[in-house]
Amino acid sequence: MNLFPSSRRVVALFCLTVAALGAVLPARAQTPQPPEILARQYFLIDLGANQVLAERQADVRAEPASLTKLMTAWLVFDALRARKLALDQPVAVSERAWAERKGGGSLMFIEPKMRPTVDELLHGMIVVSGNDASIALAEAVGGSVEQFVAMMNRQAQAWGLKNTQFRNPTGLTADGHYASARDIATIAARVALDFPQEYTRYYSQRQYTYNKIRQDNRNMLLGRDPSVDGMKTGHTAAAGYCLVASAQRDTPSGKRRLLSVVLGTAGTEARATESAKLLNWGWTAWDAVRVVQAGKPLATVPVWKGAVDQVGLGLSRDVVIAVPAGTAAQLRTTLDRPDPLLAPLSAGQTVGQIKVQLGDAAPLAVLPLQSLQTVPQAGWFGRLWDALRLWIK
Repeated sequence: MNLFPSSRRVVALFCLTVAALGAVLPARAQTPQPPEILARQYFLIDLGANQVLAERQADVRAEPASLTKLMTAWLVFDALRARKLALDQPVAVSERAWAERKGGGSLMFIEPKMRPTVDELLHGMIVVSGNDASIALAEAVGGSVEQFVAMMNRQAQAWGLKNTQFRNPTGLTADGHYASARDIATIAARVALDFPQEYTRYYSQRQYTYNKIRQDNRNMLLGRDPSVDGMKTGHTAAAGYCLVASAQRDTPSGKRRLLSVVLGTAGTEARATESAKLLNWGWTAWDAVRVVQAGKPLATVPVWKGAVDQVGLGLSRDVVIAVPAGTAAQLRTTLDRPDPLLAPLSAGQTVGQIKVQLGDAAPLAVLPLQSLQTVPQAGWFGRLWDALRLWIK
């Protein structure tokens, strides 16, 4: 007799609220429609749920202006993590960096006689968007601007950014220098998620003084909205006024972070207003629901030929899903696993899948179902006994 019949499956259904148990779940609610956003392109993502909430022309290539410096910052942070640089390391200011003052863009106002530290240059690049600071950091990391730009493009390719190409580390207009709203959001998310301490240290700072020159952060949402703690502004004549804004709030499902990108607005006030409109819509039109709690069993099921006769199944990480506001009761989580489940099992081993649905709609997420503990094989007698039981089952 075949002890492992593939046609035999056990499906365990767990509704996320008591009210939903045993009830007929309604069809998935209509996706909320964003407000009118006065920008050429925009993009809004819930980073915890890794879900896009709204977008318009998100894959159209556009000039990123100083949003380019998000990639410049990521590479500098990566070099710091690899100990190729140190925050207190002084950096020589080249004639090329000093010459950025002729380009008409934002400046930290460094000069060749100065030796700013990496930390000071990061403040100068991120807080006041200094093009001169960007060049100095690019040369410190890459050895030359050209080599650093090659690093930027390699990293973009590694992340699968299909609509991004860099020609410089500053964002000044150049032929073939472009990015899309979706790609910019990916870079910004990598900065915030890969380097949370650096993100907090630099991107929330509202002003910076260097060489007795005080300059304000151009992100007008800092201080205006307590939940906004970054990230970056940009402007050129061709790009218009651009802003990546990142905001975090406490919710019943834990801390929730939204990230918005608006490109091509009409002015400094407009980019702040439209970003705030998009973020506020994200908070109110969507709810974040934790459908899986890390390490907490979604089911405890029999395990055969093992040293124990039961095992908890779940995930080793939290899973949060964004759903239209007021529809959390429609969420259901289905576990699909083989039966019988046989030892040995290791903690974290995938033994099936988890499907998360809103009503009867297509799954919002399909996730690996894992064993939450190690289950060694039983001794020879236990294995024989279970084999007999399975044979007559």
